[in-house]
Amino acid sequence: MRDTDPGLFGPASVTWQMHGDPMMWVAGVRALYLQALHPRAVRGVTQNSDFRTDAWGRLLRTADFVGTITYGTTLEAERAGARVRGIHRRLSAQDPAGGARFGVDDAELLLWVHCAEIDSYLSVARGSGYRLSDAQADAYVDEQREAARLVGLDPAGVPSDTAELAAYFEKIRPELALTPEALEVHAFLRRPPVPTALLPVREAVWAQAAALAYAALPPFAHELYGRPAPSVPVTLRRLRATGRVLRAVPSYLRWQLPPGHILKAVGRLGPGTHPSAYRLRERARSGL
Repeated sequence: MRDTDPGLFGPASVTWQMHGDPMMWVAGVRALYLQALHPRAVRGVTQNSDFRTDAWGRLLRTADFVGTITYGTTLEAERAGARVRGIHRRLSAQDPAGGARFGVDDAELLLWVHCAEIDSYLSVARGSGYRLSDAQADAYVDEQREAARLVGLDPAGVPSDTAELAAYFEKIRPELALTPEALEVHAFLRRPPVPTALLPVREAVWAQAAALAYAALPPFAHELYGRPAPSVPVTLRRLRATGRVLRAVPSYLRWQLPPGHILKAVGRLGPGTHPSAYRLRERARSGL
């Protein structure tokens, strides 16, 4: 008997449609650049993470988590959230300001990571030509409060629309800084270690994607990193061109990539539930 549980979001959500877009990979790298500018958050990563030795494994585990909470059943999503909360509870790091230790599950840090991710997903998607109405963008931010709950945040304290998200960044900006750890993450993202045989692929594919993700950062992030970026019009042209190329790859091929959450969800819920930007356009025209 088919399990028809739509999960935490379901096919009617903006999250369901947008997370199936291939530009989310570029958005994820942008989020990492942005997250690294919070001194305590990046300390939590560098002192507890294996990203230097298992970059691709970490990337795939992150993709698996996002895919599970987006397209998995409610039980699968809740279990994934419980695993993440359990890991965070056991980890701590040393505060760069005074040397005191702090928990990685500190609510302020979790909120920064969440907001950097959501801002990156929205910014890259819209900049690359993925059409979202303002109402749909607000709905996406609101929907993602459920994702925030899964990692341990109280949804009541998480931005619920794009205006609140923008206000959060205005408030947090004085706390952001370029630290040695942020520079380490920046250098790593530009050229992560790979086997010699894969060096041409890294330069031809990854380096271009990482450069685009960096260019898509907000101006204040470029200022903190102290590294030049293309103008906004140039970045938007590159985002749109990349979006056209990636979206030209047939979805049935893209969805074969591990961990295959979209195919599992469509198999569970039936035909017509696959992610599609066209559904959001139709709803926008209908005023939904």
